[in-house]
Amino acid sequence: MFSSVINLLDGVGTVSIQTALFCTVISALLGFVIAGAYMLQGKYNKNFVVTIVLLPALVQSVIMLVNGNLGTSVAVMGAFSLVRFRSLPGSSREISTIFFAMVVGLATGMGFITYACMITLFISVGMVVLSKSNFGMAKNTTCSLKITIPENIDYTQIFDDIFEQYTKAYILNRVKTTNMGSMYELEYSIALKEEQSQKEFIDAIRCRNGNLTVMCGRPLTGVDEL
Repeated sequence: MFSSVINLLDGVGTVSIQTALFCTVISALLGFVIAGAYMLQGKYNKNFVVTIVLLPALVQSVIMLVNGNLGTSVAVMGAFSLVRFRSLPGSSREISTIFFAMVVGLATGMGFITYACMITLFISVGMVVLSKSNFGMAKNTTCSLKITIPENIDYTQIFDDIFEQYTKAYILNRVKTTNMGSMYELEYSIALKEEQSQKEFIDAIRCRNGNLTVMCGRPLTGVDEL
């Protein structure tokens, strides 16, 4: 059974300076743990990491200010409803980390220090382990293929036999003109049968398109959003 340090040290409805300082220090320390777990998962920037460190202490401070007062709770809710994030949409990893930090701040703000430490340790380890593992990773990754051909070539079926030989699936996504309209650029999404056949695959296309430009690589993906 988890007990609140506020009720144990100060009694219901009151918070001493020592208790508030203790909860704030614990919130900041747990914020460092959450930020460290976030940094271990991949790319990050300093501003976001600093925000994660401070967020539990900020949420904890707000919860202690409310302290069970219904009128204050409504006022705080109205004030926070005016706040908007003036930045680009975050990734799913960033959003989950922000929510994680807020949950820890709520727990410490209510005085449940042991519970806050437990969920910080458990969720941090889970986040790092899952990010480093292959869990949720797509098995079949498609490639982006761009082929340049002269304008006098019919592109509708010119490469079909090559695709059937070297790929498991393919689709023509886009066609556009280049070089003042004297050439076409074809953009495909393909799934190769074997990674080691990529050179032979490109060589076969080069023989068909007159040794013009051929580009093959992983498709550019946007930020993962919830």
